[in-house]
Amino acid sequence: QVQLVESGGGLVQAGGSLRLSCAASGRTLLSYAMGWFRQAPGKEREFVAAITRSGTTRYNADSVKGRFTISRDNAKNTVYLQMNSLKPEDTAVYYCASTLRIVLGTTTAQYDYWGQGIQVTVSS
Repeated sequence: QVQLVESGGGLVQAGGSLRLSCAASGRTLLSYAMGWFRQAPGKEREFVAAITRSGTTRYNADSVKGRFTISRDNAKNTVYLQMNSLKPEDTAVYYCASTLRIVLGTTTAQYDYWGQGIQVTVSS
């Protein structure tokens, strides 16, 4: 079992940037494909980005393409989400998640372990 802890959230103005980190413990991150999801108040949790175990393949939701980049450092057991050109509609609690599946998943059901989430607020 792996434990995931997000960090790096906060308040930022529209057009600004933040980098979220997701640190893993309990098991090497190399065993897992990783994803980022977000949940805004009153809405369902939605897919943001995913990355394979080796980091060679990545997939982003259309809403963040060209603005967000997922990456990983397996030596540091950490996954990142670089968020640029932030918009007020990016405001949400962001979660990292891990899966033993080989194929990148875009639904919550495809992920096995979740972090506790971290707030990102973008002001207009």
